[in-house]
Amino acid sequence: PLAVLQFCQPSGWQLFPELNPPSFFVAVLTDINSERHYCACFTFWEPLDASQAQSHPRNGGEEEEEEEEESSPVQPTQLFAPKSLVLVSRLDHAEVFRNSLGLIYTIYVDGMSVALESVVGNLLTCTIPITGGAQ
Repeated sequence: PLAVLQFCQPSGWQLFPELNPPSFFVAVLTDINSERHYCACFTFWEPLDASQAQSHPRNGGEEEEEEEEESSPVQPTQLFAPKSLVLVSRLDHAEVFRNSLGLIYTIYVDGMSVALESVVGNLLTCTIPITGGAQ
């Protein structure tokens, strides 16, 4: 849905000429029943080759791309596109979200032979103790 796209990249989807560091944030959304949903977003950047970069309009609009081309006569040979991993939960465990999304990112980037579906399935079956509960 469009709302998820806007949530992941509030300032719009853009291609950048330099590799940006991964970023992580958690936003709290409230539904119609006043229940909280914690949305964790981990964004990282992947390189695009020149042919991919030409097929993607920057900032979601061709007009803005034309303006940028006019101001920069030499286009960079390497552009980087954002990719986001999103986790939505009713529980407030930001550090667990960061670690889980970071693990998925590391496995993806390192090209490990483990299927991401298996990793996500294993993460979803973990039992997280309730704060202040029996230890």
